[in-house]
Amino acid sequence: MSADEVAQKLEKTTLNSVSHPLNTKWTLWYTKPAIDKSESWSDLLRPVTSFKTVEEFWAVQQNVPEPRDLPMKSDYHVFRNDIRPEWEDAANAKGGKWSAQIRGNKHSEINQLWLKAVLSVIGETVDEDESEVNGVVLSVRKGNFKIALWTKSESKEPLQKIGARFKKILELEDDEHLDFFPHSIANVKHPQPAISL
Repeated sequence: MSADEVAQKLEKTTLNSVSHPLNTKWTLWYTKPAIDKSESWSDLLRPVTSFKTVEEFWAVQQNVPEPRDLPMKSDYHVFRNDIRPEWEDAANAKGGKWSAQIRGNKHSEINQLWLKAVLSVIGETVDEDESEVNGVVLSVRKGNFKIALWTKSESKEPLQKIGARFKKILELEDDEHLDFFPHSIANVKHPQPAISL
């Protein structure tokens, strides 16, 4: 074996063994559209895969459909550790969500906006203290997409900072709202946001 062959083999081995761990494990969940009315939310919600490194995330990202390719009434959820993307999960029960509707000109940018939202969550840049954010959700609905950032509490001070960062990540203009809704009012018809940015 020549020196060049040894160097190439060593380079491949080194590149393949290097991984960049994330601070926590994350799980990608998918909610499929209901086929019949007897299906419950739990019937529709499925974990797709979990990832703990940057490399595993990119492998997942490159092998799942992009938001624009998802069917109507489906959702992606990326949640920390073993938190289920449900209001009833103990980690979510006392929290809420920052929610934005993506429509108009931004509708065509949904793939990139979703990627930026996910990266800000798993990279811990939207919540620098890693104390509030449980996950992020993409919902495909008629005429728009919704992106929501789920939190573990309703504490206004940290939520204001997180919401301001999330609004920039989603590239929302001053006249585009990012609203925070506590999960405790999730079943209320036409709820009013607790915070609006």
